[in-house]
Formats: sequence, C-alpha cells, structure tokens
Amino acid sequence: MGRKSFRFVSLLLAPLSLPIASPLAADEFRSPSLTALRVDWRATLDQLRTEINSRPQIAGDFIFAPRRSVPRYDPRAMPALVQLNAVSSQFFTGIARSSVPVLLPFDTAAYLETQRSGAPASLSLSRFQADFNSVDLFDAGPAGYSATFSLEPGAGDGMPSRVFARPVEVQITGSALIYDIADPSGGKGEPVKPLAATYPDLRRFIREGYVRYAFTRFGVAYVVSIQCLDSVAKPRRLACKEAYPVAERFLKALRIAGGQRMRPLTDMASGIIDRPSERSADFSYRPSGDIIPNTGYRNRGGHPDVMAYAQIRFPLEKAPAFVRSQSYAKRDRNEGPIGYPWRDNFCESRSFEVWQCAGGYGHQGEDIRAADCPPPGEGRAPCDPKQRGVVAVRDAIVIRGAKDQAVTLEVNSRTEHIRFRYMHMNPQVLTADGVLNGRTVTEGEKIGVVSNYLDHPAGTSMHLHFDVQLFTRDGWIWVSPYVTLVSAYERLIHARGREVGPEIAGTPQPVAHALPEDVVKPDLREGSSGEEN
Repeated sequence: MGRKSFRFVSLLLAPLSLPIASPLAADEFRSPSLTALRVDWRATLDQLRTEINSRPQIAGDFIFAPRRSVPRYDPRAMPALVQLNAVSSQFFTGIARSSVPVLLPFDTAAYLETQRSGAPASLSLSRFQADFNSVDLFDAGPAGYSATFSLEPGAGDGMPSRVFARPVEVQITGSALIYDIADPSGGKGEPVKPLAATYPDLRRFIREGYVRYAFTRFGVAYVVSIQCLDSVAKPRRLACKEAYPVAERFLKALRIAGGQRMRPLTDMASGIIDRPSERSADFSYRPSGDIIPNTGYRNRGGHPDVMAYAQIRFPLEKAPAFVRSQSYAKRDRNEGPIGYPWRDNFCESRSFEVWQCAGGYGHQGEDIRAADCPPPGEGRAPCDPKQRGVVAVRDAIVIRGAKDQAVTLEVNSRTEHIRFRYMHMNPQVLTADGVLNGRTVTEGEKIGVVSNYLDHPAGTSMHLHFDVQLFTRDGWIWVSPYVTLVSAYERLIHARGREVGPEIAGTPQPVAHALPEDVVKPDLREGSSGEEN
C-alpha cells in the first residue's frame, strides 16, 4: 500500500487464499485495508489567501504568516485557518475537527464583507451559498467531513425549469482515508469541460443511483453527489441529467470553509480478525454469496466476500436473530422455518445498482429477522413482537432527515470512514424520538424497534434491512455486510458459528488489501423507490 511497509495484493474471496502465503482456513475473516492520504496544507493556505484577497476590505484581518514558535501540528501554526474556523463554526459546528480542508459552497469573505457593511442580521445565509439552503447535515472528524445541502425548486439562475416535488439534495464528502477495494468500475468517468480549469482531474459518472463528481485537491479525495434516476424524469425523482446543473452550480461555489492540520493518518493493513474460541451449539450460517438459487438479477449468483468491514455491535438488541431472505423465502425449499442456518441475501434481485453483484443490480444489504416470541411460560419474560429493539452498531453520528425512511450512522475516526444504514422502522416514530441529522449515538444505544414500514406501515414483513457503505475515490459505495454481521453476532452470543453448506460455484471476486511486509515477497514490493432494499 506504499511507503515501504505495505503492498496491495489481490485476495480471492471464496475460498480465500493468498498466492504468496499459506492458505487461510475456510472460516477465517479479514479486516479491510485503507490508504491514508497526505494533505497539502500549504496549498490550502495559498488557495485561502487567494479567496480572501478577492475582498480587500477584509483581507487584512487574516494572518497568513506562520508562527514558528509553536509545534508543527499546533493549530496556531496556521493562524489564518484558526480565524477561518472561528467564523465558519457559527454555521458548521465542529468544522475545526476536520483533518482535511473543508470545501463548502460558503463564501466566507463575502459574508464578512457584508457583515462589516452593517447588513441586517436576518440576511439569508443562502445569499452566501449560491442559493443553497443552510446546511442540513455537517459532520467533521479525524478522517474528514461530510455535508448535505439542498436547493429549493426554482431557486438559482440557470437551474432546471421543471418544478420538483421537493428540494434537490447535494452531498459532499472529503476524506483522507480511502478503502482499498478492487473495484472494476472504480476510477471511471467523463471530464466536465466547463469545470476543467478549476478541477483538472474532475470526472463525472453515475453509480448506484447517484450522479457523482470525484476530484482530488490538496491531496484529498472529494466526491459531490446527487441521488437521481439514470432514465427519464419522474414526478418525484430527478433524472441524472437534470441533476447535472445543480451539482455543477455547487462545485463552482466551493470555497475553503475550514479544517485544521493534524498529525497524518496511517495506512491500515488487512488482517485476520479475532473470533470467539468457544463453538456455538446452535449458530450456523451458509457461506457468503450463497443466496437462494435463481434469486439474483437475471438469475445470477451472489457475491462471496469474507471481509468483516468493521467490528460492530450486532444491530438487534437480543439474540436469537436470523439473516434470511424476506423476498424469496418461499423458494428456499431446503430450509425449515425461520432460524439457523443464516443465508446471505445480499445481491438478491432488486432494481438498485450494486457494484459487487454479478449483474450490477441487487439487494444492497441483508434482511435480519428477530426470533418469534416463545409461548408464555412460567418465569419467562414478556415478549412483544412489535418491540424488538434495534441498537446503534457503533458510536456514530446520525444522518436522517425528518421524513426519511432510512437511518444512517456514520463513523469518522482515524482508522475508519464508514456508514451503516437501517431501514423499515417507522419514520414518524424515529422523528418523535429525535433520531435526526446530527444526533450522536453510542454503541448499543436503542434507536428503534424492528418494524414493517415501507412507504407505509405494513408495507413489508417484520424485519430490519441493514447495509454497509465505504468511502472510496468513487464516493460512498455498498459492500456485502454478511460476514460483518456473522462476526458481530458471534461477539453478541460469545461463541463461534459453524459454516455449513456447499462451496460457492463460480469465479471468486478479488478485493485488494494491504498485508504486513513479512507476507509479501521482497521482489514484489512496490514503492512508497418504493421497492424494498
């Protein structure tokens, strides 16, 4: 993975083997590897100076001369950034926690100049944000930052003339941590000529239901995205081509809004994860990728993946719980009632794009069902089938608007930049309980109950949909959460499960990982919709 200590190698996923080391046991799981990017803070200061100098009235307020009497990573070493963070933190809470330069459609210099001229305090913030509303979500941390803005229908000159049912939502993430995924679709896209001078490496592409604009600046990976349809427009959804001018307006408005130099992050190597030594008498699971036959897109198979992408708390409050198909259960003739063994349902046929699935489309996550309530008995605790708790899998920040059906938890640390999404809980109840944008939750905290909400109550079976998204140079992409859930369940029950069933037919899919130097041969080293999800 560069810098002498690590190197990327391709690993076969099912069965997993190392072509340059001894084969792994069939039931061993691996952690992912990540690349840590190096931030060019000097280039950041040069860009900030240019932006500030465009407003001579306030240019003299910022100090760009470094203070050499303080340690290199002390914030005071870059006083202009400290001053900038003090201004922008009024609107973007915690912006100084970002380890990367924060690019937002916020013109700090124009805002300060207007304030100095005696403008009324009630002046709309959208005036300084290219007509975008006040930020809906802002989260900054050791890996970088994420933000979500919206543009009202009809707002902004030159925007699409069609009136949408709701504001257009634009997301941006900047990260110094990139997950190493051998993604055959990764890195592709087309240039955007009107923006080429500002973003020389900018590429536009449509992936997994979003139009995305990826670029590198100051050594950092940034992705701007808008959810859209890669087809004709619909009354409640944008076509991706309609989203182009909104995204490009956003990109043209980006300015340095804050961030702070910190100690560099380090690369993370893939490794074999620890699992309980005691064997469970009950828990068993079929292999990753072993979906019910002929339930994949165009009857394609599942995706074998032995990666535990994060060490998480299992998302249901109590065991037993079962990962099983909720859409094709009647086809699973070889299995009895809902129970063990678990069976993977990632990549079952859906209309959602998923890069790991063989046909490019599939189920983006796993369906999880709580055990049925046992019959009442002496000494047995009461059991309400409508009150099976759902908990936070990690300490994280919540991403969720008041009407959203999905709850997403984002982890932003020195070793991870990852998201976990929950679906089918009742949105009205979630909102009433304050499960909304910006709330912080702790691992194991109850955030809802297993339900059957899909556009309306009783729209699906009583279960939880759970998925995992990683940040890559293509933005947030879905990966198989199956092994991550197996590993989490083993920790919940304090026992190791047993893999059962046949090996998966077909060619294993590779994922790139970084291995410790002693595993790599010296001569191979390199240099430094209304449809259910």
